[in-house]
Amino acid sequence: MTAPVRVLVVDDSLTMRGLISAALKSDPEIEVVGTAADPIEARAAIKALNPDVVTLDVEMPNMNGLEFLEKIMRLRPMPVVMVSTLTAAGTDVTLAALEIGAVDAVAKPAVASAEAFHELIAKVKAAARSRVRARGDAPAGAAAPNAYRAAPDHILAIGSSTGGVEALLTVLGGFPADCPATVITQHMPAAFTASFAARLDRVCAPTVSEAVEGAPLKPGHIYLAPGGVAHLEVSPGVQPRCRLVASDPVNGHRPSVDVLFESVARLKRPMTGVILTGMGKDGARGLLAMREAGGHTLGQDEASCVVYGMPKAAFELGAVERQLPLHRLSTAILDLCADPAARSVA
Repeated sequence: MTAPVRVLVVDDSLTMRGLISAALKSDPEIEVVGTAADPIEARAAIKALNPDVVTLDVEMPNMNGLEFLEKIMRLRPMPVVMVSTLTAAGTDVTLAALEIGAVDAVAKPAVASAEAFHELIAKVKAAARSRVRARGDAPAGAAAPNAYRAAPDHILAIGSSTGGVEALLTVLGGFPADCPATVITQHMPAAFTASFAARLDRVCAPTVSEAVEGAPLKPGHIYLAPGGVAHLEVSPGVQPRCRLVASDPVNGHRPSVDVLFESVARLKRPMTGVILTGMGKDGARGLLAMREAGGHTLGQDEASCVVYGMPKAAFELGAVERQLPLHRLSTAILDLCADPAARSVA
């Protein structure tokens, strides 16, 4: 029998520690080995208990969760799942935590109950299987080529999940202002996608925004699927546009990578699909549809993934033409999407 995942719960609220612990203990594959009220207690508990995963509050006394996470990732890298409030400050700090190396995040519910933390169970289990690196271990993404020009009719679609914040920052950070028209589905709680799009827009050369109904896809623009309420699709036509479809979750997700990829596969125009780190198999079937429709397809390799789930499923299905480490994906993507008259060397 597989040993249970050993979890340390860190939160300054006694009530919240109890609710999170109760939710996790409801799964026989998880063992809560301890709790801590602040980073000072948590540091001692980590040394004494050696947990597999830590759930970490964002706002705590003595040292906030972000500062403590930086110390963890520098001194003793381990899987951490952030538990965040739905305030503007809370979402910004959580996104920063995901950049630093937290595996995933969940939002604290408006009405506190153990049932409200049900999604935390799956995220803790995924975190226990994740590959966590010390800060600075991963090579930076390649810089964009000089004088790059995207083919005006090429569509780039990217799907990602657990570990996707770091992966997308690396890939998109290598894009020039004139990048291919890009649509992205990242599995992320609804409260975080607008903040994440704004963060990407600040640090990347292209214009990044949360996708809205009817937005025309244009080179130099990146459109991120809003979380929770709808699937992002691309509508066909002379001018492809974003379409938000309010329908049931697919593969347990809304938005779903499969839904996005399958809509792009129907466009009958040059296309490239990329599947990045993530748990599960969402996107594998859609990426295969893109490849069968004549598109190019790339997958993140196992060694650079936080969780080699989605890329593995796509590769095993025959949907991936090439697997590449994260730091090489920007150059490869840009080469596939370039105007043939200005194509770079991958």
